[in-house]
Amino acid sequence: MSARITPRRVSFDWSHTPLHWIPGEPTATHVINVLHLLLPAGERWFVRVFKEGLPLVRDPELLAEVKGFMGQEATHSVQHAHVLDHLKAHRLDTAEFTRYVDFLFERLLGERPPLGAPIPEREWLRFRLAVVAAIEQFTAVLGDWVLAADGLDRARADEVMLDLLRWHGAEEVEHRAVAFDMYQHCGGTGTPRYARRIAGMAVTAPVMLYLWVWGTAYLMRHDPQLAGRLRYSLAEHEKAVRKGLLPAWRELGAAIPRYFRRSYHPSQEGSLSRAVEYLRRSPAARAAS
Repeated sequence: MSARITPRRVSFDWSHTPLHWIPGEPTATHVINVLHLLLPAGERWFVRVFKEGLPLVRDPELLAEVKGFMGQEATHSVQHAHVLDHLKAHRLDTAEFTRYVDFLFERLLGERPPLGAPIPEREWLRFRLAVVAAIEQFTAVLGDWVLAADGLDRARADEVMLDLLRWHGAEEVEHRAVAFDMYQHCGGTGTPRYARRIAGMAVTAPVMLYLWVWGTAYLMRHDPQLAGRLRYSLAEHEKAVRKGLLPAWRELGAAIPRYFRRSYHPSQEGSLSRAVEYLRRSPAARAAS
């Protein structure tokens, strides 16, 4: 783990960012825009779950890392929420979709089990910590991908949006092990802890895939500049992958069997040196410092 995980109080000016911020690539634009639909509520939820778990942390170093993680995630949530305002200013209102995302995190994964399920309080917290760790596996992979995605530069993607995505991606790589270490520390011992970690990923992976496909279809259907002329398709998605504008599904899927190894640790994911190097030159991060 890094010894200095701290939030960077960044800000971004969206006044000159077009709706299709990857020129001529609405499919790739909206596949990535799904992040803005999911992350404001999702990362607020991360912070709430970790706040519940703080009294269980007995390791001072881990406690410092967790507090730094919470600060970073809270900042991510705020900045992605500002992008939703930017989309709305372009007449693409996301409220209908984000209501479902809010319901997922606030009700189905809230402080109490849904439908009054008889799950002990400590066990429910451990399961949600396992879900956070599973999600963070994917955010680390995505963060490392976007830092190396020179296809986005070749496509002349909007510089402000690229900085948001790469600043966020770099911080995801920077704190890639914290959620996993938090779960390992609070999740009990032995086989039950491992089984719960696997269950967290078994729930997380299909739900994330579903939300991503649904979210992309929603954005393209409601995009006023497309006016129904183009819908989301796997063929268009694969074209964008071949251009280096999106990660391949198989690249994301390969993160799952790695995570299933008993010996796995997220410090094996991504390039920390690349993340740190980007944070040194990110316009938003430099302005925040």
